[in-house]
Amino acid sequence: MSSSRVRPQQLPRSQAGRLPHSLDPGEGIEMENIQHRDLGLGGAIGTPSPPSRQAWSRDNPGFEPEEGIMEADWPPASPGRRSVSTASSGSGGPGSFTGAGSSTQIPRGGLYPTPTGDARQQDRLDHRNCMKQMLQRIRILWGTELMEDSDSSRERYLRNVLREMITYVTFLITICILTYGMVSANMYYYTKVMSQLFLDTPLSAGDPSTFRSLSTMEDFWKFTEGPFLNGMYWEVWYNNRSLPENQSLIYYENLLLGVPRLRQLKVRNESCSIHEDLRDEVLDCYNMYTPTNEERASFGPKIGTAWVYTAESDMNGSGYVGQISKYGGGGYYQDLSRTKEESAAQLQFLKDQLWLDRGTRAVFLDFSVYNGNINLFCIARLLVEFPATGGVVTSWQFQTVRLIRYVSSWDYFVGLCEVVFCLFVVYYMVEEVLEIRIHRLHYFKSPWNCLDVLLVVLSVVAIIMNITRTAMVGSRLKGLLENHTAHPTFEPLANLQIQFNNMAAVIVFFSWVKLFKFINFNKTMSQLSGTMSRCAKDLVGFAIMFFIIFLAYAQLAYLVFGTQVNDFSTFQASIFTQFRIILGDFEFSEIVEANAVLGPIYYTTFVFFIFFILMNMFLAIINDTYSEVKADMSQQRSEMEMTDLLKKGCNKALMKLRLKKTAVDDISDSLRQAGGKLNFNELRQDLKGKGHTDAEIEAIFAKYDHDGDQELTENDHQQMRDDLEKEREDLDLERNSLTRPSSGRSFTRTQDDSEEDDDEDSGHSSRRRGSSSGGVSYEEFQVLVRRVDRMEHSIGSIVSKIDAVIVKLETMERAVLKRRDVLGRLLDGVMEDERLGRDTDAHSELLERLVREELERCESDDTVSQVSHPQAATPVGPRPRPSSSLSTDGMSSTGGSHV
Repeated sequence: MSSSRVRPQQLPRSQAGRLPHSLDPGEGIEMENIQHRDLGLGGAIGTPSPPSRQAWSRDNPGFEPEEGIMEADWPPASPGRRSVSTASSGSGGPGSFTGAGSSTQIPRGGLYPTPTGDARQQDRLDHRNCMKQMLQRIRILWGTELMEDSDSSRERYLRNVLREMITYVTFLITICILTYGMVSANMYYYTKVMSQLFLDTPLSAGDPSTFRSLSTMEDFWKFTEGPFLNGMYWEVWYNNRSLPENQSLIYYENLLLGVPRLRQLKVRNESCSIHEDLRDEVLDCYNMYTPTNEERASFGPKIGTAWVYTAESDMNGSGYVGQISKYGGGGYYQDLSRTKEESAAQLQFLKDQLWLDRGTRAVFLDFSVYNGNINLFCIARLLVEFPATGGVVTSWQFQTVRLIRYVSSWDYFVGLCEVVFCLFVVYYMVEEVLEIRIHRLHYFKSPWNCLDVLLVVLSVVAIIMNITRTAMVGSRLKGLLENHTAHPTFEPLANLQIQFNNMAAVIVFFSWVKLFKFINFNKTMSQLSGTMSRCAKDLVGFAIMFFIIFLAYAQLAYLVFGTQVNDFSTFQASIFTQFRIILGDFEFSEIVEANAVLGPIYYTTFVFFIFFILMNMFLAIINDTYSEVKADMSQQRSEMEMTDLLKKGCNKALMKLRLKKTAVDDISDSLRQAGGKLNFNELRQDLKGKGHTDAEIEAIFAKYDHDGDQELTENDHQQMRDDLEKEREDLDLERNSLTRPSSGRSFTRTQDDSEEDDDEDSGHSSRRRGSSSGGVSYEEFQVLVRRVDRMEHSIGSIVSKIDAVIVKLETMERAVLKRRDVLGRLLDGVMEDERLGRDTDAHSELLERLVREELERCESDDTVSQVSHPQAATPVGPRPRPSSSLSTDGMSSTGGSHV
């Protein structure tokens, strides 16, 4: 990287248009640019990089860039990117000139006068500029964090995030009104009373069985002739006074729509295989229901829809999933009448003609009611399944939905919210398209961006489903009003409404989850996402180990208890039952009754391994990662956060309304109360109680504490008082004129820039204006930046030298340890020879030679050191030679002193 000075001669049109008046051509502002050289091509990128975010963080309160300066000095980089943009044709060097046909021609009123041309061409250029300005103003509506340069200003970046968050909160409120407007507490009570009427009514006075406990076909006929007909047709009041003719008002409030319908599905004979040894005994075989085994042939009298098969498309029906199998929408059906007597006769005829037989696998009882008091429909379906094993399995479904919209004033308000929701969806569609166009495939690397796209897609699908549902309801009601004796096929509508409700629930859930995207700008709130992202790999490894053991236990329980315990009747049920065991919701006695040996062993080992070991491992992973994330965040550099931006805006508003004292007043009060010396802790405690941050207090104290003794003397007090008086005069002038004095810089400033710079949180507003109260001008700041760059370069070379010295010291230390080990072994040999009375001359000569080599090496190292560092010269004289009886400790001390 290299530093150079450039003197811009012309600005791009987007920047020149921001200057309210033209500047003198001879005036240029020297700017320090960081040019990135392409080593492969040898070219340089001449676009100056914007200043780093650290320059205006809370840790560096001495400088906060003005937004107007950021716009005028640095060309706008690609939104959402932090790399320096490459030089384009519009950014020419010194002396370059762009012709009339160039896309970067300087408009009138720019830095240089443009050549006179045709009036039409000039008008066309003015019109183009006007359209570009209009598009830029419209684009402000989609100024999100990914479409704005977050490096230009931390405060501006947070303002864009705040604006995006406010817009999104409005969208969230709208969608909550929509979803809560679709449901109400009346839906639950409506479903409850209708289910109690048909599910809990006894079959007869002497038989306490209900629909829930049906066991045979005979019980089914008792139910249809008793509780079903009695609950379906309410023709008289409790005093035997007749209700309106051809109308059935269930509970005197709920209108029966059309007529009920009975529909059965059958399987054909010989649909299964019988072993050859039992074919003489088993003559008929009816398999479980599947679409391939379904019976479609006519039977019985073969007259009417009850005896002739009708396809699903002709009935406008839909499939249904029961307890045993999934059933189609066709079959043999019988529509009952509008009166109870006629319906009872039809049921009796079906019973006499053996409408149900061995091939029957499912019977559906469908009807629909409407309550005008609460504008709700209830589409009911009672299912009786006859499995191949014999017996009866019952199930039911009561779907309470609001199919007719826009009746009351609240409905019209919800309709208005629907229009607003559609506008929001269009707004976010445009936003996602713009962001994807800017970032391409890199946009989908963030999970939050994928969530945004998912929300838009689900919202579009929900809008289509809502429009389809509304259109279908109109056509179905029209046909029902024309023919009262027909069965209303509201099941597809109810299913569509249920799917729409589920879709809306998913949208609301993800919409609330998306709030973490905005909350994560706060350090405390970002701990959750940081913890989950950091421990993701550990959790994946733990999940593999957990599910290996968990599924092994599920398979064991399914095979051992599946034939006797309902909770383990299927493999899926076994999995969910084990989750219930973890939560403590389980009946231990059932598995003991099923298997007295394996039951307790299974339960004990499962609880031990899953609950006591694996669950505690899971919690340990989360706790350790959370501790690491919290420690890392405590060491991170503090930046301006969303709460700081809101607090700053409130403080500015209160100070302009004279409802709150400024930082100048607070510091003056602290100095007045201190009287003599004022140390750092006293000033910090006093100003902290008045709402100032640590960074601001440290900046103020460091400015006036020249001797570094953490105390302010009388002279420091006086200097601070003088500066504060100047600050007070400046603030009074700003309050009276509501405008800022002209800056020492050669840039023009707008009213918006003046308001942006009116920052009183640090107590030194003049530091940003280059006034005489201790602040620096922009040119001085650039000089400091260059000095810091040189210091960083020098520090880098010093660090590399220190690393080399450390490596050399480590090598020398290893050599000393090796020689110490050799000498120790030699001394041990000498002592052993002396103890045994053997000749020690050989060992002594070897030891003396090693000592002499060591001393010569030390002298050579000292000579080299004196040559490389002459200022540290030491007198050189004869070095005494130690005797051959040098001990190991003496050698160790010699080597250590050399190091």
